[in-house]
Amino acid sequence: MTQRIELFYDFRSPYSYLAFTQLREMDVDIALRPMSILKVMEKVGNVPTTITCAAKGRYARVDLARWARRYGFTLNPSNMRDNDGDACSRAVLAAGSPAEAAAITLALYRACWSEGKTLATTGDILAAIAAAGLDPAVVAARIDASDVVAQLDINTDEAAERGVFGSPTVFVGAAMFFGNDRLDFVREELARLEEAA
Repeated sequence: MTQRIELFYDFRSPYSYLAFTQLREMDVDIALRPMSILKVMEKVGNVPTTITCAAKGRYARVDLARWARRYGFTLNPSNMRDNDGDACSRAVLAAGSPAEAAAITLALYRACWSEGKTLATTGDILAAIAAAGLDPAVVAARIDASDVVAQLDINTDEAAERGVFGSPTVFVGAAMFFGNDRLDFVREELARLEEAA
């Protein structure tokens, strides 16, 4: 039986993009839980140090390039301050199916972190979805729907309540793992649970 994990993530986080590319290759069912990371950080008393600390920001750019080389993809980011991360998250939540949500997640991550595209408006987001060969019609109709907006708030609140403080955060059952560099621990936990079943 395929095991299930939960991925709490935000499009503002390049490390979430890194993690998503690797999680997609695991034999797991990924429950996508887009959230608003800045609101989560505010709720739990964290701060985005790669933004507030210039030295860490410089280091992160080098570190991200290393990870991208390791994972075999191009890193060509747009300016995330110009992008609407919450609207990107709502696009995922507006998807018609889990498979479509995963495809939209990958398309939007590639657009803003590998292709240098600015996703500042709903039109930009829909264009990136269409450029990936996906039909943006369902997302266009629902991206600003009240239930979609509410679900992003629900995910954000739940993330904070469950102890999330950054993006990406993976849950395997109740076990929490933060960062793309903790995926070996995710694999170990999945293997432990499979052995115990």
